[in-house]
Amino acid sequence: MEPKKRFEDLPPAAQRALLEAEERRKQIDAKQDAMPDEVNGRGGLEPTRYDDWEIKGLTVDF
Repeated sequence: MEPKKRFEDLPPAAQRALLEAEERRKQIDAKQDAMPDEVNGRGGLEPTRYDDWEIKGLTVDF
């Protein structure tokens, strides 16, 4: 079994991409936390938190 790669072992472009993705997730989470709580809502995470309608990790159209 091949050992799991460490962050430091990845190429610079991959490291940069991972750091950028982490920063985007932090911004999305901050935006989500700033929203008011929904009264009697469906519960769970806001389905439009990635600026597109999302259900179970998949983007969907109506």
